[in-house]
Amino acid sequence: MKRPARKNQYSNKPEQVRLNKLIAQSGQCSRREADALIEAGKVKVNGKTVTNLGSKFFTDAKISIDGKSITTERKVYIVMNKPKNVITTTDDPDGRKTVLDLLGPTVTERLYPVGRLDRNTTGVLLLTNDGDLAGRLTHPKYRILKRYEVKLNRGLKEDDLKRLMEGISLDDGPFKVDRMNYLDPHDLTGLSLEIHSGRNRIIRRSFEHLGYEVVKLDRVDFAGLTKKTLARGRWRRLSPKEVAWLKMRK
Repeated sequence: MKRPARKNQYSNKPEQVRLNKLIAQSGQCSRREADALIEAGKVKVNGKTVTNLGSKFFTDAKISIDGKSITTERKVYIVMNKPKNVITTTDDPDGRKTVLDLLGPTVTERLYPVGRLDRNTTGVLLLTNDGDLAGRLTHPKYRILKRYEVKLNRGLKEDDLKRLMEGISLDDGPFKVDRMNYLDPHDLTGLSLEIHSGRNRIIRRSFEHLGYEVVKLDRVDFAGLTKKTLARGRWRRLSPKEVAWLKMRK
């Protein structure tokens, strides 16, 4: 009797990938956000609207969201020591310098900053086209650690330090610092603090709420990434080990 042909388990034939993963790989959004776009009928693959969340396609499929084509690129992960007076965005209508301008022509992929640092805030910034990772690192659920060094216009009173540690009420809800101490016991204007919140301008707003002005704000740690060896305005690609470690954060 003739035996049936065996399937080659080592075939190089490419496998299909779930649509939400393909969208996330483009850097547009996270998988969860991609699912919402798919269900809303905003995604087309090879010219046809797809609403089934479990749909799979090859990586060379032509995907568009709201009529705008997207591309799936290799994943890139970059950490930057952001300087002052640079905008943390992919484009600025006023023509001001953005963090993408600092990357130069050697980086051809379309990257997106993970979280934001306002124009006058310096320090650690992650840029990537990995929408899944970006979504995880900015989602409140995962409480990603951020450590800052702050310089105030005047010394912070001990009572106000305690208020920030115990919690204050802002317009968009309560907030408290997870850990804070003076950088120098003889200079009460310099502080080191840790937070897990990602709310917009939360540190500046908190001190303003108590009557202080933030003269300098520098992020020295984001999700375990630091600016060590990086001069202001410089950047480097993350090592595979660093990327794997970030993806394990839960």
